Amino acid sequence: MAIQRKLFQQLKDWKNRPAHKALLIDGARQVGKTFAVRQFAAECYEVFLEVNFVKTPGAKSIFEGDLDAAAIILGLTAYSGTALIPGKTLIFFDEIQECPRARTAIKFLVDDGRFDYVESGSLLGVTYQHVDSLPVGYEDELRAYPLTFAEFAVAAGIRPEVLDEARRACEAQEPVLPAINDRLIRAFRIYMAVGGMPAAVQAYVDTGDLARVLEVQRGILTLYRQDVSKYAPNKVHVNAIFDSIPAQLDKKNRRFKLSDLAKTARMERYESDFMWLADAGVALPCYNVSAPTVPLQINLQHNLFKLFLCDCGLLSAASVGAVQFDIIQGDLSINQGSFLENVVAQELLAHGFSLSYYDKSKVGEVDFVLQRGSVVLPVEAKSGSDFKIHRALDNLMDVEEWGLERAVVLCSGNVEKDGRVTYLPWYAVSFMEQERLPESFVVRV
Repeated sequence: MAIQRKLFQQLKDWKNRPAHKALLIDGARQVGKTFAVRQFAAECYEVFLEVNFVKTPGAKSIFEGDLDAAAIILGLTAYSGTALIPGKTLIFFDEIQECPRARTAIKFLVDDGRFDYVESGSLLGVTYQHVDSLPVGYEDELRAYPLTFAEFAVAAGIRPEVLDEARRACEAQEPVLPAINDRLIRAFRIYMAVGGMPAAVQAYVDTGDLARVLEVQRGILTLYRQDVSKYAPNKVHVNAIFDSIPAQLDKKNRRFKLSDLAKTARMERYESDFMWLADAGVALPCYNVSAPTVPLQINLQHNLFKLFLCDCGLLSAASVGAVQFDIIQGDLSINQGSFLENVVAQELLAHGFSLSYYDKSKVGEVDFVLQRGSVVLPVEAKSGSDFKIHRALDNLMDVEEWGLERAVVLCSGNVEKDGRVTYLPWYAVSFMEQERLPESFVVRV
């Protein structure tokens, strides 16, 4: 069974835009970028030419001379033996970080206008500095993420209309039908262990075997470490940060402490290494805010942060011991809270939110603080059955000068509203969307 992705629809939306540019798809390795492009091309184009600069490094020679569109297209045709049809051809440059001049050439190819172009690759965020001239104004950008819970649930056999009914109830702030709620909570526990990497999800869908899933996840973690060895400027620092993420998240407040890496570690020496992992899409930084007021961006404290992995399944695979079974069974003797927060972080990011949290001694720690338009929304992720106890959240809401009107607690229960706090089941995070401008939003002076 092929996994259905929102990414596929985003590709079709891009194609349908009048006079669209080239499309640059960024994101961590193994999130399904290449598969989605191939599926999209098979359905929407008569001709598909894929150039992978890792598998066929000789293709780089096409871009060694003058970056003239006619010469490049002639070179692509000769190299591939593929006849290209204007208006009906998609040319896909995969692993484009290995050929910076191909990235530069995009502006000339787009101006030529005969064909559509998609660029993709791993580590684009950490290799852009090697491009002599970025094609500014000639690329639309799209960030690819692991499967969200909603995508995972459909792949695992839950009908879309079941999710639609759960979404409707959550948005209406009324209880989800118990049978649906119980099933989705169970599916969410499985998602915490399996995660959203397409290969891991496919292994689960095909076999239901967590041992097979774990094998796939560990293979992906190995690929990430190989990328560090190949690309990271300071391999020792980046590897140390990457390997310590599970242990750092296992701590009570989950804040990343440099002193745990080395007693002499200082942020000015490690900051670029954290950003390398973030730019590679492997790690997700979540910064503390000095005050939960808009705009949150100016209140970020970049020296205080939590660091999540890009995928909760990879976090479970990187943790000590076989934790997948415990997560699925709801065994709270393991620190399930760290896995739950990681899921929430990756879901929020995939739905357009920036990640931040609040932690001050007089108030306590609130897991996430989101900005949606002009509204600040505190969000707590509770893994236990005592989810109605949230002192830090109450303290935050009681600070009058901040004027916070409502908060959300994600929990193992059902939808319930109690004053300013709305309790939502864990899976409701997959229904949360950042506000966006409509497709047509014309403003004139």
